[in-house]
Amino acid sequence: MRDLRPNFLLVLLIVSAVSICPRLMNSTVRAQQQQRSAIDTYAITNARVVTVSGPVIERGTVLIRDGLIAAVGANVNAPADARIIDGAGLTVYPGLIDANTSLAIPRPTPPATPGSEATAAPFADFLGPRTPPSAMSPNSTQLPGLQPEILAADIIRPGGEQIEAARSAGMTAALTAPRGNVFPGQSALINLAGDTPQQMIVATPVALHVGFTPLGTGQYPGSLMGVIASIRQMLLDAQRYREVNAIYNRNPRGVRRPGPDKSLAALLPALARQMPIVVQAEREREIIRALDLAQEFNLRLIIAGGAEAWKVTDRLRALNVPVLLSLNYPRRTTAQLPEADPDPLRVLRERAEAPRTAGKLATAGVAFAFQSGEMTSIADYLTNAAKAIENGLARAEALRAMTLRPAEILGVADRLGSIEVGKIANLTVTRGDIFARDRHIAHVFIDGRPVELKVATTPPAAGASGTVNVGGTWSLEVTTGAGGAPQPVSVTLMLQQQGERLSGSIQGPLGSNPIANGALGAGGEVRFTVPVTDATQTNEATFTGTVTGNTMRGTMQIVGRPSGSFTGTRPQ
Repeated sequence: MRDLRPNFLLVLLIVSAVSICPRLMNSTVRAQQQQRSAIDTYAITNARVVTVSGPVIERGTVLIRDGLIAAVGANVNAPADARIIDGAGLTVYPGLIDANTSLAIPRPTPPATPGSEATAAPFADFLGPRTPPSAMSPNSTQLPGLQPEILAADIIRPGGEQIEAARSAGMTAALTAPRGNVFPGQSALINLAGDTPQQMIVATPVALHVGFTPLGTGQYPGSLMGVIASIRQMLLDAQRYREVNAIYNRNPRGVRRPGPDKSLAALLPALARQMPIVVQAEREREIIRALDLAQEFNLRLIIAGGAEAWKVTDRLRALNVPVLLSLNYPRRTTAQLPEADPDPLRVLRERAEAPRTAGKLATAGVAFAFQSGEMTSIADYLTNAAKAIENGLARAEALRAMTLRPAEILGVADRLGSIEVGKIANLTVTRGDIFARDRHIAHVFIDGRPVELKVATTPPAAGASGTVNVGGTWSLEVTTGAGGAPQPVSVTLMLQQQGERLSGSIQGPLGSNPIANGALGAGGEVRFTVPVTDATQTNEATFTGTVTGNTMRGTMQIVGRPSGSFTGTRPQ
């Protein structure tokens, strides 16, 4: 008979191991959970806490656990597993939200093909600058720049110097949208930390974005009139697309199958008022056109930019249209030279009015939130908000405009914007008042974790890193193209440069008017529209040209007339 004792001992060892392993695994899991809890639990104690949604707590504690605000108050005790941050002398604010950006979206580069520069050069002035969109949708029925189906969530990338600079300025979250012309795409609300896009995204899609910038490069729409017409046509086509698909879905038998169109399908949530539409509009006439479109198609409109929103507060309030107000105030971009002409009155007025706009909107009862507006240095964000306070805006309203108000406008107030239990632990902690000149950003928490704050560096001047500097005062000689042999007309062009956007005005015999739809290409190509008065008529003219150093030359086109030309110089 075989001896079974060895087998019995083997079975006994296996049974013992099976009974011990779960206990070992459970103890390991508990240890990991305790370690993770210690890492993810913070308590900021003895701090002044500005909740925004409630009263200020002069000496309180904010407890953070697992990325959320677990407790806040004057009588909150820090648990034993919390990392303590002594907040004596510190003020805790809700994390700042930048209400309109392109953060985390890579900047596109124009495609280069062999010989393309030589081929395009003779027509560059006429075709205009081409600002490439952030992405292109495959199999789309629309041209790039007219593709509303593009999602920011699909193209964002974590990290980068811009995000680090924004965090060092106190930013914790931002609305980010693709770059483009007419229909650049749909935005996402992101936290400015995370190793993956999925970790950054708070909400997507948030809004459909629309601009009034023509496509350029000879493609339709190539003028402001064409842009308005193309927006209306696409919205009308989307309405028809919805009706045809509804008929087919009710009873497909005997009905020709409608073809899919993802560009038109992307407009349906906006037409159903399920998604707001953010229109980039600075000037009064642009804002009025956006309001007219919103009324015609019953859209939930949000104005972005809004430099002259104070001129149409009655309609904005009546239609309950909020504004994402830019803090990128116009300012002189070149040094004043003794021999230079004084700045036109319109330009001086714009500089004076910019800090007053927020106060005027608040007084009129128009909801607004602050956005950085592609400012060269994000450090100007709080500085310019303080200027708005100096020009009539209440301090509490200024703080709300960069915390709770953008969260409300963008539909994430249940998660962000105030210091309340259960909300995402995005916090901006300062030493000194947040609007004081001597403020210091001491800590920034995003998703419940402190982020490293980089020392701010001096931003590159315009013209560095491949960006052409076109700002300043230009003396133009303009030939309108009307008549047999028209004489050149001398006008002054004032340009302010904000990233790829241009603003400013013209002064002279052609009238004194602000420019609109200003765009800057990577190679110094400029394009803008402006009303001009020639003889007794006022028409909208499109200026398209190229800047090389301190020289500008190009064409001027008025619909229904021969093309004119212009040349210009800027003082060195």
